[in-house]
Amino acid sequence: MSIKNNLHTIKQQLPKQVTLVAVSKTKPIALLQEAYDAGQRIFGENKIQEMTTKWETLPKDIEWHMIGHLQRNKVKYMAEYVQLIHAVDSLKLLQEINKQAKKHNRTINCLLQIKIAQEETKFGLSSQEAQELLDSEVLSPLKNICITGVMGMATFTDNQEQVKEEFQLLKQVFDELKKQSETQNFKPETISMGMSGDYKLAINCGSTMVRIGSSIFGNRNYKE
Repeated sequence: MSIKNNLHTIKQQLPKQVTLVAVSKTKPIALLQEAYDAGQRIFGENKIQEMTTKWETLPKDIEWHMIGHLQRNKVKYMAEYVQLIHAVDSLKLLQEINKQAKKHNRTINCLLQIKIAQEETKFGLSSQEAQELLDSEVLSPLKNICITGVMGMATFTDNQEQVKEEFQLLKQVFDELKKQSETQNFKPETISMGMSGDYKLAINCGSTMVRIGSSIFGNRNYKE
């Protein structure tokens, strides 16, 4: 099937409240352009240099999401244009994003990455750490970031019950955090979970944003 047909099929399956992020990392610009021509406007990358090259080349109404683990010293390279950073796992990273966003007189939206998987290789905050971050007095002065929700990655396993439990955990963490009053830089509305192999399950568990790569652009030799 073509990218256009793949996008059409997936979008037909998504409820209207669910946002589709096309995971385009490692994919050539020509394929992103094909997806753009088919109506896709949100793309997710995990390498800043690659994302910046694509941003410079492709139409400027594309919304770029940084979906990979992020080092603080790399934030400055994308602060001018990135719309949403999915994997924020520390207050220090938030402070750096705020610092770089301020230089460009803009606000960058962020998701707190919650560790829901049992794999040691996964990054993320515990629910308690996320709560402590939101309660921190250091957070309120950060006027150039806005925490708009949470993100999580399930364990890479065929055990769908385990994946379901992990997705439900993320939804539970989101619901707990959402009990806090909204502020200028905390407006929770997004639960980013679910990829090509499990996005339907994720949506059933409350996801409002799915990150889909291989089902749009074709299979790759490693997990998204």
